[in-house]
Amino acid sequence: MKKIKLITLLALTLISCKDESQKLLEKSSYENLDKAKKLRISGSIDSSYVYYAKAKEGLLSINDKVEAARALTNLAIIENDKGDYHASITSSIEAEKLLQNKNDSISKSIASPNYNSIAIASKNLKNFKDAIEYYNRAISISDNKVDSLSFYNNIGDSYLEQHDIKSAKIFFQRALQTTDSIDYARALNNLAKTKFIENNNYNPIPELLQAWKIRKHYKDNIGINSSLATIADYYIIKDKTKALSYAGEMYKIATQNKSPDDRIEALNKLIRLDPENHSENFHTYSFLTDSLHAARNNSKNQFALIRFGNEKLKTDIVRNEKRIMVLSLALGIVVLVTIIVSLWYKKRKEIEVKNTQLKMSKKVHDKVANKVYHVMSEVENTPDMDKETILDKLEGIYKISRDISYEDKDNILEANFSKQLSEMIKSYASENIKIPIIGNDESLWDDVPDNTKVELFYIIQELMTNMKKHSNADRVLINFERENNFITIIYSDNGIGMHTLLPKNGLQNTDNRINSVGGTINFDTKAERGLKITLSFPVKN
Repeated sequence: MKKIKLITLLALTLISCKDESQKLLEKSSYENLDKAKKLRISGSIDSSYVYYAKAKEGLLSINDKVEAARALTNLAIIENDKGDYHASITSSIEAEKLLQNKNDSISKSIASPNYNSIAIASKNLKNFKDAIEYYNRAISISDNKVDSLSFYNNIGDSYLEQHDIKSAKIFFQRALQTTDSIDYARALNNLAKTKFIENNNYNPIPELLQAWKIRKHYKDNIGINSSLATIADYYIIKDKTKALSYAGEMYKIATQNKSPDDRIEALNKLIRLDPENHSENFHTYSFLTDSLHAARNNSKNQFALIRFGNEKLKTDIVRNEKRIMVLSLALGIVVLVTIIVSLWYKKRKEIEVKNTQLKMSKKVHDKVANKVYHVMSEVENTPDMDKETILDKLEGIYKISRDISYEDKDNILEANFSKQLSEMIKSYASENIKIPIIGNDESLWDDVPDNTKVELFYIIQELMTNMKKHSNADRVLINFERENNFITIIYSDNGIGMHTLLPKNGLQNTDNRINSVGGTINFDTKAERGLKITLSFPVKN
């Protein structure tokens, strides 16, 4: 009883430590999210990305799906801005899944810009149909009329890219209903440009100049360059001197704003309009294009490394949490086993010391070590296994270890032995290891003595443990056959094989066990890959 209390105390201590660790993880996750937001506002985009990525993994670990989706949406927007459109869509779709079936206002406030981000990335990838679909999704859940009208502007732009002038005009006209001055200037600029594309005799200049004036008033630098580009494009057809003036002004503003995309667009116009400086402009254009391409590739690689690092960290955290819990409790059991074996040895040291030591070593290996590894495998392959179930299994191991010193008879059999055996075998299966079982019917074990069943149980458990530890197999087949009073069990896997058999404890015990029931074991080591083991034994000794 005292030993059981010791195990319980150890388990409760570990659980308490895990709860404290969970609280620290929760605190750091929200702190990372807040820090990421502040870094983004201050312009430290790369550092912001790192903290959003950390926040996402932490928030997923504490199961805060909504805030994890917020972090993912911001990652997607940054990836969009850096030109990593495929990664941006991947991040947004992950966020979308986290927000499924959530209709609260906070979730909608995240989902709307997330859809907008997917739409922008799709548009940049020339997937205009997807872009329009996601802009409409953003509109459908947006509670903000200004945002919705801004999305209409984006839809109009997507139609314009496809040369669908009629649809583009409809959406730009809807966007003009906004009360936001910057959005109004954008819609006005786009609508005037569309009207001129539709009719070359239309004069868009009054509207274009009005939009430019609004943008200058509100210091909308991105919008200012958009206006200059549109006016320059109009005058390229009508008046190349004026076009050159506006293109030069665009290049000047883009340089001040440190906007490489706008500088490249302005230089493209200057190359066409300014033959005297053609060589210089072309050289600058080529240099900027190469530099921007390299910078975006570097950002993509950097972001990919951050994503990979966080995914690996998440996997390692989950795996290590389980292993620490199981191994810590297992260590306590091993200590108790050591104490029990020592006491037993002290009581019986005058009687066949050497034989007893070998016998106890065999029992500890087969009954305790393999059972511990069996439980570890179950925990690893069953993510939702609760703590009570783990404690029950470990207390079972404790009882086995306690009984080693008190009795010489194994008492592991359950009423339905075929089911018990199959469940033990299947516990070693996982997403990556498939283990079909053939022929293990309860009728197969009719008239088989209990001691034979026990020995076969431990033999097969030893084979499965060795497979999991050493074989690297992803498929194992176990076939049971009975002919009259003779049973054959064939084990095969597609692992690395066993070209040299060494007399290690596990294999030696397996050989001893099958011999004890009058059976034989044959290892086929000639195959280039994989291992085949045949066990045969009579039903009655």
